[in-house]
Amino acid sequence: MGYRLIKRILIISITLMIFGCAKEPGIGGNSSISGQIILKKYNSSMTQIVGTYPAADHYVYIVYGDHVGYDKRIKTDYDGQFEFNYLYPGNYKIYTYSTDSTGSVISGQVPVIVNIDLQKKEHHEIPKMYIFE
Repeated sequence: MGYRLIKRILIISITLMIFGCAKEPGIGGNSSISGQIILKKYNSSMTQIVGTYPAADHYVYIVYGDHVGYDKRIKTDYDGQFEFNYLYPGNYKIYTYSTDSTGSVISGQVPVIVNIDLQKKEHHEIPKMYIFE
């Protein structure tokens, strides 16, 4: 009877050690996500594009897993590029804000969102994100 109890405790302990070590999305891993934000500048009536260029010094946000609110915020460089480094595998949401080109949102701003399922030791480059102003 004592041997069976010890064996069960040992099995449960090993199982918890194996499955309890799984890392959730966030900082501390060896994966990364990068991308570029491109700004399409419109005239004042939002009817004609007057220029397209990299969105320098524009905020980009990352959400780890199913967290509410953003976990980290960075600005793009002079070429509209950004990178989030040292991430564990998991699901991430990258987003930024754009002027609403339809005029249907009261705040005038809409999110541009990309969802990513990041793997171990992966560098994930997302497609260009286009925003309007």
